[in-house]
Amino acid sequence: MVIESFTNPKLAEKRPWSLLFYGFLYSSVAILLSLWVFAQQASIIMVFFTVLACTPLIYLTQKREEKMDILIKDEITLLNQHRKAIDYLMFLFVGITIAYAFWYTILPQSLVTNLFSIQTQTILNINNRVSGNLIESLSLFSDILFNNFKVLIFCIIFSFVYGFGSIFILTWNASVIGTAMGNFIKANFAAMGGAFLGLNYWKSFSFGILRYFVHGLPEIAAYFIAGLAGGIISVAVINRDIESKRFEKIMFDTSQLIFIALILLVVAALIEVYITPLFFN
Repeated sequence: MVIESFTNPKLAEKRPWSLLFYGFLYSSVAILLSLWVFAQQASIIMVFFTVLACTPLIYLTQKREEKMDILIKDEITLLNQHRKAIDYLMFLFVGITIAYAFWYTILPQSLVTNLFSIQTQTILNINNRVSGNLIESLSLFSDILFNNFKVLIFCIIFSFVYGFGSIFILTWNASVIGTAMGNFIKANFAAMGGAFLGLNYWKSFSFGILRYFVHGLPEIAAYFIAGLAGGIISVAVINRDIESKRFEKIMFDTSQLIFIALILLVVAALIEVYITPLFFN
């Protein structure tokens, strides 16, 4: 595959920031192809094409991390190795999200309405739940945390069953966050006024990124960690490591990863509910 030659886990570890560019590129090409080939279903097809582009890197990463589980004995060193993988995967996610937000803000409204239709409806459904009976029965914090836990479980299951299945969930989340971010940027830009590509636009764009990444980054990091854990177990099963003594070490390592992911989700929910509203109305 041509895309597979762009980068690999070794190169990504050396230059994690380069994944920001690749994430933006993959999403931009996916948007173009979806509008060109499947215009009526572009909102879901663009996610699918982005996932296809990311699949080689995700698969190779999971294989490499499972191998490290076996080779590296010291747990601290092993966790540091996993951190390197999470670092460049986070850059990939940020690039994907920024691409969706960027194209949301600059494309004509007719294209935006079609291209982000499902994502927009998802955001409306979330807002309706938050502003309706949710507040009467549950706190916003518990609802967000419970929803994030569900996504975490799906990431583990999808990665275990499909190997790299969690990347679909994460890319879908990137498209929803990018849509919300783009809408936020447009609203703030309209309130500020000024030239579209002038200072006000870039102030609005930066403000929108900060608004959603303050709590979004630890949340997405948790999903990547959980997906990595599920993928490591999946590769171990395929390699029949489940039949060896090494599987116990692999399970111990993945359980630590899942525990770290759970802590990050709690932190992200606290930031979203109690800190973000202090700075963004």
